[in-house]
Amino acid sequence: MPNRLLGGPVTALIAILLIPSPPPGSLRRAAEGRIELVGRMRVGRSAATATAIANGRVLIAGGMTGGGAAIREYEVFDAAARRIVASGDMDEAREGHSATLLPDGRVLILGGYNGSYLRSAIIFDPTSSRFSAAGSMTVGRSGHTATLLRDSTVLITGGIGDGWSFLSSAELYDPKTGRFTTLRPMSVARESHTASLLPDGRVLVAGGHRDRRENIVVYASAEIYDPPQRAFTSASSMTIARHKHEAISLDDGRVLVVGGSDPRDRTHFTSAEVYDPATKRWSAISSMRVGRYKLRDTALRLADGRVLIAGSGRFAELFDPRTSTFSAVEGDFGEEYSFASAVLLGDDRALVLGGYDDAGRNTDGIWRYRQ
Repeated sequence: MPNRLLGGPVTALIAILLIPSPPPGSLRRAAEGRIELVGRMRVGRSAATATAIANGRVLIAGGMTGGGAAIREYEVFDAAARRIVASGDMDEAREGHSATLLPDGRVLILGGYNGSYLRSAIIFDPTSSRFSAAGSMTVGRSGHTATLLRDSTVLITGGIGDGWSFLSSAELYDPKTGRFTTLRPMSVARESHTASLLPDGRVLVAGGHRDRRENIVVYASAEIYDPPQRAFTSASSMTIARHKHEAISLDDGRVLVVGGSDPRDRTHFTSAEVYDPATKRWSAISSMRVGRYKLRDTALRLADGRVLIAGSGRFAELFDPRTSTFSAVEGDFGEEYSFASAVLLGDDRALVLGGYDDAGRNTDGIWRYRQ
């Protein structure tokens, strides 16, 4: 489409009539920003973690190869220079791990899987670009959540453990003491769930599943962790059961949940809903432009309160909490990459990286979102 129409009103009218109608789901406004490829990782990876560290850099850790093997290598991407500036190996290969930015700027890496379910924790120090041991969780786990609480401790929930067991267990990590403390368990075992910090410091845990194949159970249920009580209590259920979805806290204190899938992953949900802690209720809202699943940690709240949703689809979307609507972002990832990673850099810029396509092929691409 040309930027401007030349040749007078008749030529302009002909040109307008020749512009093809955009396909469904592709309508977008210029103000919504753009996704563009800005770099490449040393290793194509999916299910990695991406964490913003000092000086506009991003720590990219672990993940899995196209063949499903866990990756030991980490990389540091400099967003301004658009290149990898450091790389090396972690203590061991990890996929399905978590990465949490601590208040002092270090990054806590927990658990994961590499043929064994890992209990070990390590911490990356951006000043030295090195990892150090940080103790061990009470159980090995992968596919868990790790949420930074108001007191700087980290809440760890669920996941999968030894013997392919699904975990209801939870624990707390204190970076001041380096110790893990067992908590009273959740009401059910959960994996592929989400955990979102509420304005009052509690944590909303929603959805997920237990078991596999013919025995799989996907949850609509939710529960809330109360830090003073160190315990979980039941919350109202989502409007539908979903796992492999994404959740993010909004500026107004509500929690947005998007996507996910049915037990067999045959239907990838376009649906979205919000939880209001004031009313303690869930409400369905308008749907996304495309169905998305396997997109955890790829929704980012921008400075203006809108949410960038960058995982799974071939293009990204923006959610506007003022209108509860979704709009498509300019640009294209080339494929619908599952288990991609995303990280907010500030100034409404973000990076989206990695993931695998429908054929199980990893990408090494790093894309940037900007207004």
